[in-house]
Amino acid sequence: MTLSQDADNGKPPAVRQLRLVVEAEDYEAALAFYRDALGLPEQAAFSGGDGAHVAILDAGRATLEIANPAQKRMIDDVEVGRQVAPKIRVAFEVDDARAATDRLLSAGAEEIAPPTVTPWQSLNARFDAPAGLHISVFQELRSLEERESLDGFGTEEGRRADSS
Repeated sequence: MTLSQDADNGKPPAVRQLRLVVEAEDYEAALAFYRDALGLPEQAAFSGGDGAHVAILDAGRATLEIANPAQKRMIDDVEVGRQVAPKIRVAFEVDDARAATDRLLSAGAEEIAPPTVTPWQSLNARFDAPAGLHISVFQELRSLEERESLDGFGTEEGRRADSS
């Protein structure tokens, strides 16, 4: 049963929010990059003693993508042409990957790979970004329904059913 099915059955979802907490040595630069250049609206901000600051930026809907090492290597090969991503890469869906690329480069991101069309029909670009994050921006070029017909696209549950 999926989380959305749980909610449809009147049960509250087990998890309500994914919050990725990132330590940034240059807090102001990271905040300007993610809030202003990438466009994540500030939801809340808090400060404490000894110069402590945190901003919570709204990144829309969150998912947690679990990939085995072979899939991670394949994604790096498709998007970049070589192995570059650490164990954690943060990906942001945007409406226009080319425009986002231009904004992020102007804001100081280091381009690892320019916008590239993937086999799963998204336009993905890679960057090393403030706060030590390796990030992607991606633009879906087809609807979910259109992508479901692509070879190798589906759900883990569907894959298990097909192999039995």
